[in-house]
Amino acid sequence: MPETPAPEAEVHPLDGVAHDSGNGVIDVLSPPPGTDPEDCLYVALHVRGAASVRRQGVSTALAPGDLLIGTTVHPAGLLQEVGCRMVHFRVPCFYLGVRHGDVRRTGGLMARGSEGVGSLASQFLRTLATRTRTHRARPGDHLARSVSDIVAILVTELLERESPEHPSGSAGLLARIRAHIEENLADPDLAPESIARSQHISVRYLHKLFQQDGTTVGQWVRQRRLDACRRELERPSRRQTSVSAVAHRWGFVSHSHFSRAFRDAYGVSPREWQAYAAQTDGRSPAS
Repeated sequence: MPETPAPEAEVHPLDGVAHDSGNGVIDVLSPPPGTDPEDCLYVALHVRGAASVRRQGVSTALAPGDLLIGTTVHPAGLLQEVGCRMVHFRVPCFYLGVRHGDVRRTGGLMARGSEGVGSLASQFLRTLATRTRTHRARPGDHLARSVSDIVAILVTELLERESPEHPSGSAGLLARIRAHIEENLADPDLAPESIARSQHISVRYLHKLFQQDGTTVGQWVRQRRLDACRRELERPSRRQTSVSAVAHRWGFVSHSHFSRAFRDAYGVSPREWQAYAAQTDGRSPAS
C-alpha cells in the first residue's frame, strides 16, 4: 500500500520572521543621534499558544493579538507554555513622547488586541513584522512612523488608566484644556492667561491641574510644540523648509530659544534631526 504522506505542520504567517536585531527584537525605528539607545520601550505581540500575565496577584490569559508593553524585552509576569509564540518590538521613547520611568513604575502595561487603539496597534505591528526582511529603521519610513505614533497613543492611554483619577472631575477639564492647547499650538500668544480664560477658570487653578499631573502649563505647551516641529522637520514634503520657518509656524518666536529647547528635549539640534531624517530619501535639508 502506498504510504500516506504526513500532514504538513501549520505555518503561522509570523513564524520565521527575520528580525532586525541580533537578540530577536524588531527595531521599529532607530534611536536618533545623541539619544540613549537604552531609552526604549518593548512591545510583545502574542501570536499563538497559551500564555498569561500576572500583575498585582491577578493572572490574565492572553489571546492572539494582545500586547504587553514594558521597559525590558522580557515582559514582567509573563508565563508561556510550550509552543507559545511572541514577537518582540523595540521603540525609542524619543518617538513616543512618554518617559521610560513612567512605564517602569507601572510594572508593565497590557492592551487587548481586539478592542480600541490596541486593535490598531496589533494590526500595524503584525504588518510590520511580516515585512521585516525589507524593513529599514528610518524616521521617514511611513509604516514605522505610523506604528510608533499608534503605540504612543496606546501607551499614553494605558498610563492614564493606571493613574488615579483626579478629584472633582478635573480629569475631564484637563482633557479639554489639552485639546484647546493642541488647537492653538501655532498661536505665539498662547499662554496660561488665555488658556485659563478659554475654560472660565483662574490661572491659579490651571497651574494646580497641571501640577497634579506632574508638569506645568508652560512645559506641556513647549513639549507639544517641539513634538509638532520634530514631526514636520522629518517629513519629506517639508525637507526644503528652513528650521526657522518651522519653529515660527509652531509658535516659537526666538530661533535660538527653539534650538536650545529642541536639543534639551531630544539630544540633537533641529538641523541635525532634519539632516538625519533626510537620509531616508536622499534629499538635502534646507539651508
